[in-house]
Amino acid sequence: MPPLFDWRFAADPYPAYAWLREHAPVRKTQLPSGVEAWLVTRYADARQALADPRLSKNPHHHGEQGAHGKGKVGIPGERSANLMTHLLNIDPPDHTRLRRLVSKAFTPRRVAAFAPRVRELADGLIDSFAARGEADLIHEYAFPLPIYAICDMLGVPREDQEDFRTWAGMMIHQPGSPRGGVGRAVKRMRGYLAELIHRKRAELARADGRAEAARAEGGDALLSGDLISGLIRASDHGEHLTENEAAAMAFILLFAGFETTVNLIGNGMYALLRHPGQRAVLQQAVAEGDEGLLAGAVEELLRYDGPVELATWRFATRELTVGGQRVREGEPVLVVLAAADRDPAKFTDPDALDLTRQENQHLGYGHGIHYCLGAPLARLEGQTALATLLHRLPDLRLSADPEELRWRGGLIMRGLRRLPVEFTAADGR
Repeated sequence: MPPLFDWRFAADPYPAYAWLREHAPVRKTQLPSGVEAWLVTRYADARQALADPRLSKNPHHHGEQGAHGKGKVGIPGERSANLMTHLLNIDPPDHTRLRRLVSKAFTPRRVAAFAPRVRELADGLIDSFAARGEADLIHEYAFPLPIYAICDMLGVPREDQEDFRTWAGMMIHQPGSPRGGVGRAVKRMRGYLAELIHRKRAELARADGRAEAARAEGGDALLSGDLISGLIRASDHGEHLTENEAAAMAFILLFAGFETTVNLIGNGMYALLRHPGQRAVLQQAVAEGDEGLLAGAVEELLRYDGPVELATWRFATRELTVGGQRVREGEPVLVVLAAADRDPAKFTDPDALDLTRQENQHLGYGHGIHYCLGAPLARLEGQTALATLLHRLPDLRLSADPEELRWRGGLIMRGLRRLPVEFTAADGR
């Protein structure tokens, strides 16, 4: 069996995943943290596991007592920061109630209305390095764009957004970010969001009946204002999010939303740079305004080398069988999205990048009741970021040997540490 989770595996995990799919599609493996978990690598098994109600998202079902508190499973620091009540950690009926409430605020129409701001951010970031003729697309583009976008959408004041950029850099160990660990960044972000929600709640209460009017008018009224205000206003049969729930939801939208999009942009652009024929297809589509091909291309990039390598933790609430293997109560199960999305039993020529692929029911954003709530925003940001780069910097090229590039460590996400590029210098827009 090929080695798992060393630096060579991080650079290209797909041969090892192919071996697992063929020889041990559901295999118990010791992770770098010391925790043992079942890895699920075939598409059919993965899709079934993602929707199986016997696999809980709640870390309290983990048989290894104390593993969550020690940061071995889940998001480091979330327990001490009182951030447990978010959609990645709970099951029905609480999950059903919270998702219904959050969906009233985080609507497709709200995301669509945000498109001009995403384009403005993309153009502004390119303006900042266009005259140099070189850039690190991770540090200068893929990383700041989703941070500023989700901060704007949440309603974080512009003067506070650099703090969020610093905390986010600490959370993904970005070079140049202050040291101090993920847990410390999570606590700071949680404290800020709690204070911001408390302040916005008070402002809404003083707004001459506008909050009451928004609640009476229903979903469309929630489009006005920022997302945190929408979370505060959201109601269903008299139920509202508590301040703790609103803070946890704002945090997870930020946490889950920014790194996935960093990796979508970074991995996607890297794949295009290494596949010039496919890049030319997309560049022509961008020039012709072919939004359908652009949308399909992003789906293929999500399948080919997506931002989320493994789905977040699941725990067996009772003994069950997954892919022919007996999983005991309390054992963790990790669905390997990167392996499932290259399963030849599901996808034709799965190791090839084909931006015109038609049948593409990938699992990049999950499946079932835990399907990623922020997927429409991530897709919008990915499409806008890639199209703007290809339009503004048409001769973009990699300026480092691919063998020199390193991938960030971590179990769930997959993304480059840096992506150095060169291009013909331009004077702004």
